[in-house]
Amino acid sequence: MRWLSLFALLLFIPLSGCAINSAPATYMVETEGPYTLDTGDVLRVFVYGDDQISNQYMVDDNGSIAFPLVGPISVRGQTTQLAAARITAALANGFMRNPNVAVEIATYRPFFIQGEVINSGQFPYVYGMTIRAAISTAGGFTDTADRTRVTIYRPNGDQMIKGNIELDFPVRPGDTIVVLDRWL
Repeated sequence: MRWLSLFALLLFIPLSGCAINSAPATYMVETEGPYTLDTGDVLRVFVYGDDQISNQYMVDDNGSIAFPLVGPISVRGQTTQLAAARITAALANGFMRNPNVAVEIATYRPFFIQGEVINSGQFPYVYGMTIRAAISTAGGFTDTADRTRVTIYRPNGDQMIKGNIELDFPVRPGDTIVVLDRWL
């Protein structure tokens, strides 16, 4: 009996090493709730039955789109569903009998990257992008770049949040990524 328990112990010791890897196999891409609109987003607005006003509209610095017939409609901080509801309500207020409106994002606002990358600047955001993909978009690291961590500045309402993050962290539109140089 003693030999059996010793054999079982020796069998499970090598297998216990398989459970040590605590790194996740995948990373979550979307870390927040639904996407909210802000300056720089381009919206594709469909007004069913009226091809004249179905078009693409850019969210301006005030967080509004200039919509025909009704004027500026504030969409900053709204989801596409809420933006469609606001446009529907504005059109129903004396311009159309029963408007049916759909809104989707044609182009996300850009992200920015600076520091120790080949080409710093403004780049188009692609849904699901990580820091690693953003650095590749900017041409990759320079020779003196810290290749393990970067600093990110993310707008959150009226505040800017700063964080030091790893390369598989998700990027959001409007983020500013700073790749620092390494210290020897």
